[in-house]
Amino acid sequence: MPSKLGFNASLALQAALVTERAAISASKLVGRGDEKMADQAAVDAMRTALNELAIKGRIVIGEGERDEAPMLYIGEDVGTGKGPEIDIALDPLEGTTLTAKAMPNALAVMAFAPRGGLLYAPDVYMDKIAVGPGYAPGIIDLDKSAADNAKAIAKAKGVSPEEITVCVLDRARHADIIAELRNLKARVLLITDGDVQGVINATDPDTGVDMYIGQGGAPEGVLAAAALRCVGGQMQGRLHFRNDDEVKRARRVGIDDLDAKYDLDGLASGPTIFSATGVTSGSLLDGVKISGGKVSTQTLIMNSVDGSVQRLRSVRPA
Repeated sequence: MPSKLGFNASLALQAALVTERAAISASKLVGRGDEKMADQAAVDAMRTALNELAIKGRIVIGEGERDEAPMLYIGEDVGTGKGPEIDIALDPLEGTTLTAKAMPNALAVMAFAPRGGLLYAPDVYMDKIAVGPGYAPGIIDLDKSAADNAKAIAKAKGVSPEEITVCVLDRARHADIIAELRNLKARVLLITDGDVQGVINATDPDTGVDMYIGQGGAPEGVLAAAALRCVGGQMQGRLHFRNDDEVKRARRVGIDDLDAKYDLDGLASGPTIFSATGVTSGSLLDGVKISGGKVSTQTLIMNSVDGSVQRLRSVRPA
């Protein structure tokens, strides 16, 4: 079986081209104040690009269920129908509000895995915790407090909790987590949107982030897990249901154990490819720049098969 079902450098570069096209399309709506139009531009471009790839692709994390999304819906087949069978998780525009308001850290994001390699996560909330590579297994535990997890990381690093930085989505629902971490005197990095980027920050020493914790979208949790799978690290997640309709959504996609605590293998198993292109510049990537008839992009490409992490800069005619 060559290159683990074709999960090689060539496929990774093709994934990068897909997120680049989505990012470029969305970038034309930066600062225009229209979240829906920006998202639609990214969706249209990403779907067109995916359908040009020589894959038997199936969307498992997408824009919603078929009756909610006309394209890139969960279960949609994409690609030419020839090539490896691939499950795809995507967010054509992570940070629609960031884009509409010309704020940092908007991304076009996508992950590939062999068929069955990604959790079919319904569009509900997920409690998440993640750290990067280099720690003993079990260093984090979703069932322990934020403070206890921060203390465990500090002990493993041989530093005081005051030297630990934790990334948290700035939401009212996280007030207790934030207060707990600040009582510990840990540093808290608050982000307004984009918890895929938040998890990835914990894998990059240059960001200074040691841990990500909080409640965000379950689909974004699977995307982040696919990225984490490429570089090592640990992650846990548990679905959070607010009403009976969300429980029904979970059961429709085959979730039977509603209280399951998923580890990294449960969220993304086997080989994965992850690609993210900056729409607006941020801590992870530079955004799209159009000048002098040229368009430049920066894309993060990760491939679990060889453990590679690349930041690709591209310049092409606008």
